[in-house]
Amino acid sequence: MRTRDRLARLVPRPRARRLAQLYLGLILYGLSGALLVRAELGAMPWDVLHQGLALRTGLSIGAWSVIVGAALMLLWIPLRQRPGLGTLSNVVVVGATVDLFLWLLPSPGPLALRAATLLLGVLVCGVATGCYIGARLGPGPRDGLMTGLAARGWSVRLARTVIEAVVVVTGAVLGGTLGVGTIVYALAIGPLAQVFLPMMRVPDERPAVQPPPHRRTGGGD
Repeated sequence: MRTRDRLARLVPRPRARRLAQLYLGLILYGLSGALLVRAELGAMPWDVLHQGLALRTGLSIGAWSVIVGAALMLLWIPLRQRPGLGTLSNVVVVGATVDLFLWLLPSPGPLALRAATLLLGVLVCGVATGCYIGARLGPGPRDGLMTGLAARGWSVRLARTVIEAVVVVTGAVLGGTLGVGTIVYALAIGPLAQVFLPMMRVPDERPAVQPPPHRRTGGGD
């Protein structure tokens, strides 16, 4: 297969928009996770687990995000899920940016500011979800686990509920912050994704229609 064909399969056109939107979305996703952690009112479900593991081991939340994401990709093998560029980028970029923004963002202090930080984090996560999923370059490792189970006969709702329930309970037992923010995120992320996904879904670029070749008739010019 030629290099151009490989590139077309890895990143379909329009490539510049897809790549820009993918990485903007992943950076915003890391920012949203950091905002919820800094609010100290309850992290998003997977970050409850990452936070609990960080407290138990001394590794950072972002490091555990990368480790857990990579481990989940191993579970894709029996589920016959295929990663894309977005999948691999998700594992690395989200973990790195969570740690970066946790380092940059101060603790908000008063409850009112913490509540505002929580709401901002959920909103940013909705935008991030629309960006990186709308780029259509492969689901994140956590989403791929859900869709893999759905392909095996589970409903998407059941798969997501079971996965996130196990994740949240495990994270809370390990010491992760489970609270009202976790509930607000769980209730709001679906409607927010429904708003932003259609806005940010990258359409496939249609190849230009070539005119049919001119056929000469029997007469001369």
